[in-house]
Parts: sequence; C-alpha cells; structure tokens
Amino acid sequence: MGMWVLEDRYLDRPPGTSKLGEAQDVSLDSASTSELKKQGDIILVPQPSDSPNDPLNWSKTWKNAIMFTLAFSSGVTTSLGPMISPGLVIISQQYNIDPDTVATYMVGAILLFTGAITFFTASGANVWGKRPFFVISTLLLLISNVWGTFADSFPSLAAMRIFQGIASAPLETLVTSSVSDLYFVHERGLPLSIWGVMTATGVLLGQIISGFIIESMGISGAFAISALIFCLVLPLMYFVVLETSYTKPRTPGTTVDQRPDSRSSSIDIKRDLKGDLATEPKESYKSQLRLFRGRVSDESFWKGVFRPFPLILFPAVVFSTLVYGAFFCWLLMIGVLSVTIFSVPPYNLNPAQIGLTNIPLAIGALIFSPISGWMADALPVWMAKRNNGIFEPEFRLILMVIAIPLSTAGFIGFGLAASRGLSLTWCLVWITLHSIAVPFASQASISYVIDCHTKDANQAFVTINFIKAVLSFVASSIGNGLLAKYGAESLFTGIAIMNLTISLLTIPSYIYGKRMRSWMERSGWTSKF
Repeated sequence: MGMWVLEDRYLDRPPGTSKLGEAQDVSLDSASTSELKKQGDIILVPQPSDSPNDPLNWSKTWKNAIMFTLAFSSGVTTSLGPMISPGLVIISQQYNIDPDTVATYMVGAILLFTGAITFFTASGANVWGKRPFFVISTLLLLISNVWGTFADSFPSLAAMRIFQGIASAPLETLVTSSVSDLYFVHERGLPLSIWGVMTATGVLLGQIISGFIIESMGISGAFAISALIFCLVLPLMYFVVLETSYTKPRTPGTTVDQRPDSRSSSIDIKRDLKGDLATEPKESYKSQLRLFRGRVSDESFWKGVFRPFPLILFPAVVFSTLVYGAFFCWLLMIGVLSVTIFSVPPYNLNPAQIGLTNIPLAIGALIFSPISGWMADALPVWMAKRNNGIFEPEFRLILMVIAIPLSTAGFIGFGLAASRGLSLTWCLVWITLHSIAVPFASQASISYVIDCHTKDANQAFVTINFIKAVLSFVASSIGNGLLAKYGAESLFTGIAIMNLTISLLTIPSYIYGKRMRSWMERSGWTSKF
C-alpha cells in the first residue's frame, strides 16, 4: 500500500497512475524512463510530441495568457448567474412575483440551461475544437447583456436569462478541460487555482459590484455594465485563445506511440538527412486565428452528445460530481438566502449593502484559491516522491481534510447566527468559512477527475456541470420556501449534515480509488463509450 492507497492485484499501473520522478526498485510496464521527456527530475505526463504545434510545447507565457483569458472570461460568465441576487427583492416587488419564482428564473434557469447545453458544446468541441465555441459564446453573451439592458418585463427577463444560460455553456465546461491540453500533470494545480479564483471572485465580486449598480441604476444598469465588459473580453478571446485541441497527423510511415501517458496519436518515423525525426512546420499566428479548422476528430457528434451519461457510473466522476456540485450548490444557496435574511429585521440591508456582505467571502477566495492550487501540485508531488516516485490521483484528495471541517462549521454557525439575530459580523464569519472551503473542495474534485480520466475530461465535466446545474436549480427554486418553513438554524444544520455525508466519501475514494480505476479498466467500461 502506497501512502494508504491500496495497491491493485491485477494492474501495476491503472489509468491515472504515473511516474513523476526517478525511483528505485519499482517495476512499471512502460518504456525505459531514460527515453521519456523530463522537466528536471520529473517525467512529463502526458509525454509531449516533438511538434512545435503541440500545445504542451508552447511557451509558458503563451499558455498562461490563454489560461488567464479563459479564467477571466469564465469568472465574468459565472458572475452573470448570481449578480442579480441583490436585486431579487426589487424584481419581486416590481413585477409582483413571489420570491421563489423570481429566484428560479433569474438564478436557477441560467444554471439549468447552461448544464443542459454543455452536452452539445462539449461534443462539438471534441469534433471541431474548443476555439470556435469560446469565441461564439462570448459574442452571444454580449448580445444577451444588451437584451437584458432593454428588457422591460419579467417574461423578457426570464427569456433573456435562458438565452444567457445557453450562451454560457462553453465557458462553464471547456475551460477546465483546456488545462489538460496545455499543462502537464504536475503543473495543473496553479492554472486550476487561477480558474478557481476567477470563478469564485466572479460570483462574489459580481454581487458586490452589481449591488451598487442596482441601487443606483436599476436592474438594467447591471446588464449594461456586463455588456461593456464583454466588449473587452471578445477581442481578447479572439486574439489570445488559440485552439488547444491537438492531434498529430497520421501519415504513411508512422507508428503508433505505445508509451504510457503519451498523446493518443502517432509519431512520424521518417527521418531527414541529419537523421533527426522529421517534424511538422510551425503554424503561423495568422493561420491559428482561423475560427473554423474543420474536424479535429472523427468522432460522431451525436454519439458525443450522449456519451457523458454513462460517465456518471465511473467512481471518480461520481465522487467529483457530488463534491463539486454540493459545494457550489450550497455557495449559491447561501447567496440567495442571505439576500432574504439580510433584507429583513434585524439587518434591514439595501441591495448595495447586501452586495458588500460578499467582501469577506471574496477576500477569502482570493487568498485561499492560490494556496489550494499550490497545495494541489505540491502535496501530490511530495507524496509521490515518498511513494517511490509513483503518483496516484488520490493524492489530490488530501485537500478535503481542509474543506470538510471548514464547510461543516460554516453552515452550522451561520444557521445559529441568523436564527438568533446575532450581529452581521458573526454571520459573515461563518459564511466566509464555507467560501474558504470551496476552493479546496473544487481543487480536489476537479483535479482528481482530470487525472483519472484525462481523455474523457470534456465529457466528465459535462456530467459534473449538469448535475451541479440541476442541484443549483432545485436549491434556488425551493430555498426561500424551506427557509420560511424550517428557519435558518434547522435548514443550515440539515445542509451541514448532507454536505458532511457527501464529503466523507473522500475516505473510501482515497483508499480504494486505485482498485476502482483498475476495475473500470479491466471491465472494459472505459472503452465502451
């Protein structure tokens, strides 16, 4: 047993298990490590090709520019859902609609339709590449915010939010899978933390800023400002975010690379006059700006649409779906319910003040998201070096040791503080504890599923985001009703118990994860879909 991860009796190296450094007395069914490409003493996983067009071979500066642009765009897109939260009471009063209905269409609908449409965008990205979906998504989001600026009825606002949800799908799902296109296993924690910072602060800062805008300019003002932001995002998306999906050309005189963790492709063995491996010429920047490059895969689009459904049976996907979906869902639910709690006695806050309550949450996310990203890389590498150089995806799950107690205490504390009318400071302290827990849980769950199912990352995130969307839709639809029926103390204690139950799945996932990965591989499930 390596670091308390049970060894498998059938496969020495199930999918996800990889060698990060030199090791002694370790037998792996792989090519000699001397033939593999390294970064210092760390073997690169996956192994890059020799082509300059392989995104794994791009410069760190270019990779980081792409990742920052995608992360920022994803954060702005994610903020569109909850940014309207400070104005829910205003919309309810303006159009004489009950609070749960307003929350359902203004917050829940955008999440639900985003989750549903990701089945199509993820499949399309596998067939035609990610870049066209990113650019078109940004353009449609710009249009949706212009629509929201001039919407003058609740049905128009509701229809706009549905359209906005559809347009958001690529930026909600494809960004995380782009990480596996650009970065090696030991580098993924930091870019994922950048994405985590942007999405978390987008959710929180969006509400802070929109609270002031709604207070001074009304609901339409929030969408007008968002439209201006997307006017800036659109050219960045077009000129910076190049296609990260890569398939090496299969030509006569090639041989399939059978090395573990290599790019699923072929290596050209034709040699030039100097005896070096022939490589394809570097593609020009102008050529890389093409929006449509034809098919990058021979996969069936419609088969790809339905492929994510069976992935919910994969143990790693089940775990990541439940953990990521739950932590995000509760964060959204707190955002919706805190509006109701803080807008009535003893707090009596206006929209701008309600928005300001997100400041400590945003500060917590800004501080601890990079820390969680650093730990997501540093801890597994440290553990791998003490495991004879063998990396296991389960090492990522150690971050849940931090997330579980913080979230449990945060829920129970906020429920008690709100039900007893304690000071606003105490309420914010407990809410902030959960917001700090979120990046650690997100890092653990997202990086774990990337490591276990790198080739199926797109489809896995579709499944994860769809379940998250359904949970968030239900929570936003019934949250205020449950609060009125059971009160803050009982409701948030119940949430704490449910979240703790889900989080404790970390223990069997860590101990038996390697055996489950082996069982999935040997059963042939991973090759059936």
